[in-house]
Amino acid sequence: MTQTSMMPATASTTPRYKRVLLKVSGEALMGEQEYGIDVGVVDRIANEIKQAIDIGVEVCLVIGGGNIFRGLSGAASGMERASADYMGMLATVMNALAMQNSLERIGVQTRVLSAIPMTTICEPYIRRRAVRHMEKGRVVIFAAGTGNPFFTTDTAAALRATEMGCDAMMKGTQVDGVYSADPKKVPDAERYERLTYLDVLARDLKVMDTSAIALARENRIPIIVFSISGDREFVAVLTGQGRCTVISDTV
Repeated sequence: MTQTSMMPATASTTPRYKRVLLKVSGEALMGEQEYGIDVGVVDRIANEIKQAIDIGVEVCLVIGGGNIFRGLSGAASGMERASADYMGMLATVMNALAMQNSLERIGVQTRVLSAIPMTTICEPYIRRRAVRHMEKGRVVIFAAGTGNPFFTTDTAAALRATEMGCDAMMKGTQVDGVYSADPKKVPDAERYERLTYLDVLARDLKVMDTSAIALARENRIPIIVFSISGDREFVAVLTGQGRCTVISDTV
């Protein structure tokens, strides 16, 4: 995968990548709530995505389900792991539909493709169909993870980014990059500008699970970690002006 510039434009609006996958955690959709979906937050993220579309970037998404149900937590409470993971996958479908609604209300054509077929509410995941949607300028939201238990939405994001031929995987978080520890709990935590995939694994930095990191490394897809909580942060990072941590083969 290579970084790709789009059509000539001013430095402030020329994206570094033509096609990206945006990974957003389910918790990011809660806002200040303790549970569920904050429609205002979803609308704000939808506007961030529209700004990226407006400068010519093709965007697909994977959204977690932790704001509604987390499979690991369910398993820890005594549920059978596979059943708990399937429930978590259904939570990601709910989040995907919420994001689709927000995007289409601001004029962005969007398709939800689910790894678990549920044709009444969304399309089944078919790789060639997803690629075609993106070529037509539509935002594609991949729901239900990989469709298999024991795999996280991080792994699903790395898998879909690979299948779609994405130039980068953008992980929107609550902080502006990768730190040596949680900066909200450790004020003097070190912030990294660049890391290699092996750095992330060796230092156990918890950016994404090891399967996702390994898949991104194997397919040479850079992982860009940035804050999704500010205005125009997504576009700023796409154009090389925002604060972020870049994870790739070299530092």
